Amino acid sequence: MNKTKDRKNSASKPPEKSWQRWFPWAVTIIMALWVISGMKTEKSKSAFQIDEFAKIPVLLGGRIQPFDSVARNALLMLRGKSRVIVADRPQEELGFLELSKAKQMPAIEWLLEVMTRPEDAEKRYVFRIDNLEVLNDLKLPENRKYFSFAELKEGWAEVKKQADPLNEKLQRKEVEEKQLTAFQRGILRLNTQLGLYFQLENSLRPQNVSSFTEELQVFQQSLAPGLAALQKMQMNGEMQPDVENGSVQAVARFFHRYQVLEQAAYPLIIPPDDPAKRDHWLNIGASLMASIRSAQISPAVWAYAKMADAYGDNKSEDFNSAVTEYRNWLSGPFASEMRKTAKEDFFNAYEPFIKSISIYLLAFLFGCAFWINWSPWTRRTAFYLLLLGIVLHTSGLIFRMYIAGRPPVTNLYSSAIFVGWGAGILGIILERIWKDGIGGVTAAAVGVVTLIIAHNLSLSGDTMEMLQAVLDTNIWLATHVVVITLGYSSMFVAGFLAMLYIVRGFFTTTLLPGAAKALSRMVYGIVCFATLFSFVGTILGGIWADQSWGRFWGWDPKENGALIIVIWCALILHARWGGLVRERGLMALCIFGNIVTAFSWFGVNMLGVGLHSYGWMDQAFKWLMAFDFSQLVLIGIALMPLRYWKSFKSPSAPRPAAAASPGLTGAKPITA
Repeated sequence: MNKTKDRKNSASKPPEKSWQRWFPWAVTIIMALWVISGMKTEKSKSAFQIDEFAKIPVLLGGRIQPFDSVARNALLMLRGKSRVIVADRPQEELGFLELSKAKQMPAIEWLLEVMTRPEDAEKRYVFRIDNLEVLNDLKLPENRKYFSFAELKEGWAEVKKQADPLNEKLQRKEVEEKQLTAFQRGILRLNTQLGLYFQLENSLRPQNVSSFTEELQVFQQSLAPGLAALQKMQMNGEMQPDVENGSVQAVARFFHRYQVLEQAAYPLIIPPDDPAKRDHWLNIGASLMASIRSAQISPAVWAYAKMADAYGDNKSEDFNSAVTEYRNWLSGPFASEMRKTAKEDFFNAYEPFIKSISIYLLAFLFGCAFWINWSPWTRRTAFYLLLLGIVLHTSGLIFRMYIAGRPPVTNLYSSAIFVGWGAGILGIILERIWKDGIGGVTAAAVGVVTLIIAHNLSLSGDTMEMLQAVLDTNIWLATHVVVITLGYSSMFVAGFLAMLYIVRGFFTTTLLPGAAKALSRMVYGIVCFATLFSFVGTILGGIWADQSWGRFWGWDPKENGALIIVIWCALILHARWGGLVRERGLMALCIFGNIVTAFSWFGVNMLGVGLHSYGWMDQAFKWLMAFDFSQLVLIGIALMPLRYWKSFKSPSAPRPAAAASPGLTGAKPITA
């Protein structure tokens, strides 16, 4: 009967206009061109070859990466964004027009300024402070969030005075991070940010030097006579150096200077003399300390000294020639590192996950518009955009796997990326089967949320670092973590489909019987899928644990969370099979599954115990609690009597299968 009515309604609809046929393709092509336009690395408009400097390889966080990644990750940790607004006043004091016209400095340009022009860089407003107690403690204005190093420099001693005892207690495990107050966490964060900035200032050359090249020349000239004098004293049995010997004094002075630089410099920028020892990179201070023993300064140190002096003195030709000369020197013994960093530099400019957020959001809006006007062109637009977003998302995953040399899931950041990708694939499958916009809207919504979560996780630093757990073999990481994450994706898709059922049924009149039955079938199928992947992933995790840690099961919080998901999936299926719940009951159980999955995926990491603990995150905990509360509200709405649901409010409105009972389980049908 309903199918006949649907055919009549479709037959009565006017034929599509010509623009409605090509509009979905036009929107998708425009967004694809936008993506392609960002695949080229941004060219600096200055006379300096900053783009070439950005690709120079360094060692940091246990992996080779370009200077551009160091700059982006550092700026994200300080400011929360990968660009700096160039202005003589804080952005809070700029008007809308001033802010829109202000120049935005890329991260790599900012890093070069920090390392070579500290007097200018210290005026940039790159430190973000959100805690009001910290602002009051440092006597900073409360109506601002962004501050410069020049403003914070004097108060750093007070910050260290409060942060050092807290760090000592954390190291001795006298207190856990989650037990600290918001003010204490804010002080620790600010101290870390200030320390990072100080390290960056001393990463290319000493902070208080006008010409590093001239200093190195003096150092080189004093090395041979100074070391000869020291050897002579040792041969004569003299225990104390001759303080009147000028060569010895010079070497001693440089020794103390570069010893401080060795402790302060941040990335390891000097490659090893022996290319076979590819992991033996040094920071510039450590390399100069080694020069005191070997009486020979590394060619890389000379090259960086020329770059730093040239950029600091605003000599573009000298800077460009030094960069070209150093890159040519590296391209011989370290050609593989050069290729790797060039690809990562491209990936940084490509930004597939950031661009995917915009595409998923647009697909979500077109999918919702389809439910308002039921025009097929809006659904097709949403579907094509979702396909484009998945292609972009997939390319980002593959690129990350290639750069990191690891499976797609290695930490919380990558798990968020993968959960969104898995949801997108499931959504496309659902949309191809039912063609009602539900699968597309769900996939787009999960994609947007998970990628935003991933972006916020990236603010803590390099996202390509490995898991803290022991990883003996990639095969078990690639199987267990990937399969269990697909289980997370499936549960979230089922939960978001259930949310659509509740929202559309309670707040709108669009939940028609056909849509309600389709949603019910989708949710049931996805829960079956989630049960399989969660169960298999948990078993594979036990095998991985046995191989890595010597036991199959240890009641670790993460292991318990995975088991809870399996049990909850089984509960949902048995409740449905046994007739204990119908449509609305199924939806309520799946929405609670969102809470279970969010806790198992994200919440257990913040407990501070177990091999899967990744640390306490105050902001993440608040958002997790807010998400759980929203899910409980939706469950409460699901329990509301059908007379309050807009889709079934009028006596003549058709009722879904779940309406055959007054509650979620009920035994008696409702009579009109």
